[in-house]
Amino acid sequence: MSKLTKAILVILLILVIDQTVKILVKTHMFIGQEYRVFGNWFIIHYTENNGMAFGMEFNMEFGKIILSLFRIFAVFGIGWYLWYLIRKGSPAGLVTSVSMILAGALGNIIDSVFYGMIFSDSMFQIATLFPKEGGYSGFLHGKVVDMLYFPLFDGHFPKWFPFWGSEQFIFFRPVFNLADSSITIGVFLILIFQKKFFTKKEISSKPLQPEVLQ
Repeated sequence: MSKLTKAILVILLILVIDQTVKILVKTHMFIGQEYRVFGNWFIIHYTENNGMAFGMEFNMEFGKIILSLFRIFAVFGIGWYLWYLIRKGSPAGLVTSVSMILAGALGNIIDSVFYGMIFSDSMFQIATLFPKEGGYSGFLHGKVVDMLYFPLFDGHFPKWFPFWGSEQFIFFRPVFNLADSSITIGVFLILIFQKKFFTKKEISSKPLQPEVLQ
């Protein structure tokens, strides 16, 4: 199986799982509803965000449109880089890692671009797919669906701790989705194995040969 085929399969697999989970959450839960999977450590908690990964926001006028457009351009850039790596015969691990990043970015872009048009609002009610009255917002104004919550432990900062002394903390507080996880894992793999992925050995720039993609 060629590296290109493997990359496409990785991207499609992550996209299918990510979107399946999001659609199931959208059509079976309302915002704020949660199910405890493993005690207080693993919770399916439905929330949505207008911003970036892990619920971070991008607050400014027209910020949502700017962020959605930035994501789209970023995906094209990552896609071009992935094709470049494949043509240059880069290590399979690097190709897979970049494929995971691309798949995660695509997964969240689908939410931002289309969800506002194809789903009804999820506040205090379970959303309907393709409602007759139209979606909750327009093109590029969809919200990203998050549901994975791992509050592994909580406690209080010591009184002497700067800025947050005596305040409560929860680890891990952000609620995220599978697309976020795919991006994060891809980035960490590149950081961990960067010496293996980015060697000083020169990679041939000759036209693509069939065996290069193997």
